[in-house]
Amino acid sequence: MSDTAARPTGNENHLLINAYATHPDSPLLPVSRRISDSGCNLVDARLSTVGRDVSVSMLAVGSWDAIAKLEAMLSRLEREEGYKLNWYRTGPKPLQSNLIPYIVEVVAADKPGILFQLADFFDRQGITVENLHCSRYRAMQTGAEMFTAQLTIGVPADMHIAGLRDDFLEFSDRLNLDAIMDPMKF
Repeated sequence: MSDTAARPTGNENHLLINAYATHPDSPLLPVSRRISDSGCNLVDARLSTVGRDVSVSMLAVGSWDAIAKLEAMLSRLEREEGYKLNWYRTGPKPLQSNLIPYIVEVVAADKPGILFQLADFFDRQGITVENLHCSRYRAMQTGAEMFTAQLTIGVPADMHIAGLRDDFLEFSDRLNLDAIMDPMKF
């Protein structure tokens, strides 16, 4: 028996990478190439254009030496190509079998604080926001400034769904939000 912590074996090593570039450049191809060239696998990736910038979040997995090689390649990519990058070692997401996934969709006239109020509502209920996409746009028909959001939330299995839905609809009515909350069906 050894008192030293064993180095993770096999493909247990995870590296979370965030990369940013100004549109139309995208960090997708150069970062995914480095992941492949290092011998790592891509587990998850998200790309989004926000304002004038493109952001990519990727989770790579590989042996400890492949992850170390990838970190060196990312340092070189950042230095030589001018992409803004940050990364750190992490682990796999723990299973949360006690959470039921629900989709929340919101559309409303835009006003400051809507996203904060949505996040605050779910946080006070002990509900996690697993995924989020929101944006502001001008309605083609009227020119009104609009807000739209789609959230995936994790509702604890022991939570009373009808009560949660009633509270959410009352919250939405109070803020004049057109909102729905439905179970994820896939």
